[in-house]
Amino acid sequence: MRIGQSIDIHQLKQGRPLILGGVSIEHEKGLDGHSDADVLTHAIMESILGALSLGDLGKHFPDTDPSYKGANSLQLCAGVYEMMTQKGYKIGNVDATIVIERPKLAPYIEQMRNNIAQILHCRLDQISIKATRGEKMGFIGHEEGAAAFSVCLLEEVK
Repeated sequence: MRIGQSIDIHQLKQGRPLILGGVSIEHEKGLDGHSDADVLTHAIMESILGALSLGDLGKHFPDTDPSYKGANSLQLCAGVYEMMTQKGYKIGNVDATIVIERPKLAPYIEQMRNNIAQILHCRLDQISIKATRGEKMGFIGHEEGAAAFSVCLLEEVK
């Protein structure tokens, strides 16, 4: 078994879509970044890369490469899944937390879990996604940005 963990942070900006776990969420601000800036999917991908000792997202999907401009993070996650299977591993479980002041994410969590489970070819009960707020403190509480944390357990394929 191998364990990986990660955090991803993006600024919230007017005029950008808010995409978390591959779900488009109606909100007046979205996350800013080179790709779709899906902090949840980015944190999950990077925790998997970390467990595999393959570095970070920038190594595999650099923001200097125009081909990743506006990229769908679930499609990038499919690439991380391929790297994982090539190294002989499968998902044991993923536990992730999104930290964003608004909007409330409870109505979207199950779809996020479904999207991630589908792209990682695992059961829904292997993917845990939770959300919390910044309680009006710091850059998250002041609605300047959002963060996501992820930990994963990978199991060797026998």
